[in-house]
Amino acid sequence: MRRALVIGAETMSRIIDWKDRETCVLFGDGAGAVILEAAETPGIIYSTLGADGRYRELLYASSGVSTRHREHRDTAALRMKGNEVFKVAVKTLENLVDDVIEKNKIEKGEIDWLIPHQANIRIISATAKRLQMPMERVIMTVHEHGNTSAASVPMALDTAIRDGRIKRGDLLLLEAFGGGFTWGASLVRY
Repeated sequence: MRRALVIGAETMSRIIDWKDRETCVLFGDGAGAVILEAAETPGIIYSTLGADGRYRELLYASSGVSTRHREHRDTAALRMKGNEVFKVAVKTLENLVDDVIEKNKIEKGEIDWLIPHQANIRIISATAKRLQMPMERVIMTVHEHGNTSAASVPMALDTAIRDGRIKRGDLLLLEAFGGGFTWGASLVRY
C-alpha cells in the first residue's frame, strides 16, 4: 500500500464511574488520526510494542469496553489502582525509552520532541527526566482534554504540528502506556 490511515479514538465517558472521583476526573473522549505514506526517506525509524497481562487488575474495564456489553452498561466501569499503575508505568516507560535509544544508537539529546501518552503530568515528567529532556520539549495536552487513552498521542501530535512547534526534519519519540498493561513507542523523523 502507498498510504494508510491510522486512527486512535476513545469514548472513555461510556465506562467512567462518575461517582469514582479517583478516575472520573482523569479521562476524556477524543480521536486523532495520521496518514502514513510510503517515501524514499523513512519517517518511522523504529517501533516497538509490549504487553504484560500480570498487571490486568491494576487498570481495566470491569465488563469490557465493547458495545457487546450494553446489558452491563450500568455496572461496566473503568477500575484503576492509581499508585500501583504509576509505579509500573514509570518503570516500563523508562525501560522503553532506554530500549529505543539503545537499539537506534542515538543520544538522548538528538530527540527534538517527546510526544507521550497523556496519562498524567507525573508520568510524563518522569519520562522526560529519563530522557534528560526539558519540559519545553515535551508536548503536553493532558490539561486540555484529560487522558484520552489511544487518542492522546495523535491528538498531542496534531496540536504540536498545528501550533508550529514540530518542524519538518524533527526527530520525535512517541510513547504510550495503557491498560492490561500494554505499551509502545515509535521513533519518527517528521
